[in-house]
Amino acid sequence: LENTDPRTRGRGIQLLSQVLLQCYSLLQEKEVLHLVLFYENRLQDHHLVIPSVLQGLRALSMCEVLSPGLAVSVLKAIFQEVHVQSLLQLDRHTVYSIITNFMGTREEELKGLGADFTFGFIQVMDGEKDPRNLLVAFQIVHDLIIKNYALGPFVEELFEVTSCYFPIDFTPPPSDPHGIQREDLILSLRAVLASTPQFAEFLLPLLIEKMDSDLQSAKLDSLQTLTACCAVYGQKELQEFLPSLWSSLRREVFQTASEKVEAECLAALHALSACLSCSVLSSDTEDLLDSFLSSILQDCRHHLCEPDMKLVWPSAKLLQAAAGASLRAYHCITRSVLPLLLEQYTKHPQSSQRRTILEMLLGFLELQQKWGHVEEDESTLLSLRVPVCSVVFSALTDPSVQLQLVGIRALTVLGSLQGFLSPSDLELVVDHLIRLALHEEDSQSSEAAMEAAGSLAPVYPKVFSGRMVPRLEEELQSEREEESSRDRRSLRQRCLQALAAVSIHTSIVRETVPVLLQHLRKVQKGSEAGNAQDVVSVCQSLHRVALQCQQDAEGCWYYHQTVVPCLLAMAVQAAMQESTHPLLGKALLEEEVLAAMVPVISAATTHLSPELAAQSVSHVVPLFLDGEVSFLPQNSFPCSFQPFEDGECLEAQRRLVILLMAFVCSLPRDVAIPQQERLLRELLALSCSCNCPFTATIAAKCFAGLVNKHPAGQQLDEILQLAVNRMEPGLAEGPRRTQALTLLLWVRPELDARAGESRGGQPGTDSALPPQVTKALVLRYHPLSCHLTDKLLGLLCNAELGPAAADGFSLLMAESPDVLHKGCHADVRIMFRQRFFTDNVPKLVQGFHGAGPDVKANYLKGLSHVLNHLPKPVLVTELPTLLSLLLEALSCSDRVVQLSTLSCLQPLLLEAPQIMSLHVDTLVTKFLSLTSSPTMAVRIAALRCAHALTSLPTTVLLPYKARVIRALAKPLDDKKRLVRKEAVAARGEW
Repeated sequence: LENTDPRTRGRGIQLLSQVLLQCYSLLQEKEVLHLVLFYENRLQDHHLVIPSVLQGLRALSMCEVLSPGLAVSVLKAIFQEVHVQSLLQLDRHTVYSIITNFMGTREEELKGLGADFTFGFIQVMDGEKDPRNLLVAFQIVHDLIIKNYALGPFVEELFEVTSCYFPIDFTPPPSDPHGIQREDLILSLRAVLASTPQFAEFLLPLLIEKMDSDLQSAKLDSLQTLTACCAVYGQKELQEFLPSLWSSLRREVFQTASEKVEAECLAALHALSACLSCSVLSSDTEDLLDSFLSSILQDCRHHLCEPDMKLVWPSAKLLQAAAGASLRAYHCITRSVLPLLLEQYTKHPQSSQRRTILEMLLGFLELQQKWGHVEEDESTLLSLRVPVCSVVFSALTDPSVQLQLVGIRALTVLGSLQGFLSPSDLELVVDHLIRLALHEEDSQSSEAAMEAAGSLAPVYPKVFSGRMVPRLEEELQSEREEESSRDRRSLRQRCLQALAAVSIHTSIVRETVPVLLQHLRKVQKGSEAGNAQDVVSVCQSLHRVALQCQQDAEGCWYYHQTVVPCLLAMAVQAAMQESTHPLLGKALLEEEVLAAMVPVISAATTHLSPELAAQSVSHVVPLFLDGEVSFLPQNSFPCSFQPFEDGECLEAQRRLVILLMAFVCSLPRDVAIPQQERLLRELLALSCSCNCPFTATIAAKCFAGLVNKHPAGQQLDEILQLAVNRMEPGLAEGPRRTQALTLLLWVRPELDARAGESRGGQPGTDSALPPQVTKALVLRYHPLSCHLTDKLLGLLCNAELGPAAADGFSLLMAESPDVLHKGCHADVRIMFRQRFFTDNVPKLVQGFHGAGPDVKANYLKGLSHVLNHLPKPVLVTELPTLLSLLLEALSCSDRVVQLSTLSCLQPLLLEAPQIMSLHVDTLVTKFLSLTSSPTMAVRIAALRCAHALTSLPTTVLLPYKARVIRALAKPLDDKKRLVRKEAVAARGEW
């Protein structure tokens, strides 16, 4: 430390400083005092020693036992002895760290320095260029201001030393290890500039100047900073600059081509108006808000009346931005603007101009929603209620669909303003909505009217249940001779949709559900063609109502106990009549109709409380097991209900097991199912012995859903072993191989099911039959799932069952729409797909390589199904080992394999371009070849992949450019429009 060579002294001090940085917390007060005095003295040493001295002072600045006055002493020494900006970046950063540490622990001492501390820091920071140091320096300035350090006469100097960096112009170097982004510096500097009103007289002229810049980034930064400043400024700071600020904002909105700049201008104007609205006025102060808004009205109002309407929208946006800042500003603007807009609407006869004016009016109406209830004493809107309603109602009757749509939106907003619409207005609103929903030719207006009715129904439940529901019921039951069958069906369809749309409030649900069920009974008794579609339409409406009731416990229970027994009763009645009166109620037994009932019963059940669900299950399960029909409405049936008994005459009854599936597979997991073991055995027997593929499939799915939720233990193991014993002989040979495969698929997922999520096949699709049980177990990671999956893998080499077994992998991996998904409380473990992939894809690959040429396609199909449902990040990591197989799958003649593989490859082209680039020659050849496939879906998928190829590096693609453009000319003339559309997009990108 006393060596005459400055380098040697520097090394001595460096060693001491490094030791102190390790042990500063152990020092005693006297030791700290001695070291501080030593280091302060060393600040006068040779410049080579200074960096090590600063490191020592940084260590000491973190000592808790620092004596009072030492922090001030150290900073004074640094300010006097060290020319900070001549130091290296790291050493400058050390100085900022010392100051930060002292400000955190010795705030009162530093404030005792008064403005000298501020002046000293200004000298330290002046000229700083490194972004790492600037982030720290900006934070220090921010703390100086926020924590009320004395700025004294140095406000302007402090502003100058920070504002010289505005606007930030920094681009981080490539592969920057520090990770500092331009946005970090912008936000840090903005926090400083907008932290005190004392900067206003210097900052606002700077912002106005930068707003006029040609650089968009400078404009945006200035506008965002102005918006931030308005949160801390008052009238006094803004008064002098308001005319210039308004002029700049107006010019930008009127002239800019940038949506970003326009949006920031409007945000800044909103902030200015809000700031002026919040300022507290003394009795002798001018109200700047009134004069500011008067300037805005003066410059914008006349544009609303221009015949060419060129500046209408910019003017309206400016007025709305200012009006939305406060209720006072809103009243001031709307007093002048709303009467003018209403006058202009009347003056302009063209629908397009009226639409523009009504959209502006709508903007002001939406602002009123912010303030809630319409106040009678000062609301311009309330005084204009009659003309406003007249304009909106006239738009609803205009032939222009676009004007109608704006009118419907305006109607929804008016209805949401409590106290605005009179009772007679409300009746007229309902009448217009009924007319538009039912009789408007354009579907857009009809759908918008139904949506509006759904929004307003909970606000005015009595009006809608008393006026709209009876009218819809009347229309639903009417039979007009002049109407064609097609028109009647269309009207009924709209009535059903409208009834569902308004069923938001429980009181309305109690009115609409009986109407929907009554119509269902009427359709059931009819025999005209198309009845099945009518029933499906009613079920779709009932499903929507069920979804809307789920969050209301009272409404949910009312819906469940009203709808579920009614649907079951009608279906049972239809099944019993099948043998005696084949035409009566036949529509209810069609697969399409039964499948439409499933989501209705499921949605009505999933959100029941455990107590209510237990009450309901005690009726439904005995109905199917014992024929107990006493709880059903109108339960005088001609014969007994025995869906699990043998006999051809009971085939119709067996189909109703799908309704049992919808109910029991949607129950919460903690609800006990009566006679569950017997029910499982009956379902298992039905799935293995039934000749009807539809019934066998739904029995397997119901079995799988119950097994998935069954508590682990001996009972579950016994029933699963029984299932395996029933399946294995069936898979070996015989006429019921398909049923056995279906059961295998659903239970195998169940075994896996306790492992993850799954999706069930649609009723009646043989290809989805095998994975039912397997899927249930896959989802929950049941140990038996591995055994069943191996059984499924073994079937891939079977010429007869191989293709169906391959399709079974799609069932195992996909989301189930009716059972075995989280929405119906299934036991679905996270990442079951990843686990299934890890366990089984190596076996698929191995099987493919060892298989004969006639069954290789089965392995490729199974693999493509697995990969297609795998999360893409997982697939990308496995891509190098699987890509060659995927490319081989493209040569397979099976269109399902081709389609599945293409849909798998398309996202990989976007997410793993480097790996895919290595195979670009093969990919281009395969994709172009498949654009001529006889299957439209394959052609579309191949063109999308050809489009996705353009995301690869340009240097990789250039050698193929001419060839691809030539080849893609052919699909431009494809006979299918969707193919031509994809070809245009792909060829244009190439």
